[in-house]
Amino acid sequence: MGIRNRIAGDGMYFLTMTVVDWVDVFTRPIYRHIIVDALKFCQQKKGLKLYAWCLMSNHLHLIAVADEGKALSDILRDFKGFTSRQLVDAIQKEPESRRHWMLHRFEFSAKLNPKVRHYKLWQDGNEAKELYSNEFIDQKLNYIHQNPVRAEIVAEPEHYLYSSASNYAGLGGLIEVELLE
Repeated sequence: MGIRNRIAGDGMYFLTMTVVDWVDVFTRPIYRHIIVDALKFCQQKKGLKLYAWCLMSNHLHLIAVADEGKALSDILRDFKGFTSRQLVDAIQKEPESRRHWMLHRFEFSAKLNPKVRHYKLWQDGNEAKELYSNEFIDQKLNYIHQNPVRAEIVAEPEHYLYSSASNYAGLGGLIEVELLE
């Protein structure tokens, strides 16, 4: 990860994690639920405090902080490593028409990085932006929740299952989040 957009300290961050080559991995429920389950695990066991999230076909947005004494960068590193292995395994085992193409893309990306052995699913970095004002927080929260509306997946943000917009609309959601005031 370069110096630009690095997580420094214990602030609240708007994060974007993107699949290499913008491959549309998260088109099947089994792949999306790997992400949902991993986020829940990070909340329960790793110290991730989640305020907002939205999973699109090839990227994930979060507004998050780490519990005191924990490092957000460490949580995200572990999350990305775990989900990468789980997703590649699922792609290899599940009926998947794009299996060979996706695995080839991930294998090719791994060859470009000496730290990765077999497959590289996530791009380097987390495109982290520290949220330093209420106005900036509101802007990023709105951006996250409007993402599936802009993509014309749903007409209303709270109708998108893989987002915290339904939590903010008082409808609950797949993942519990701490609501921003």
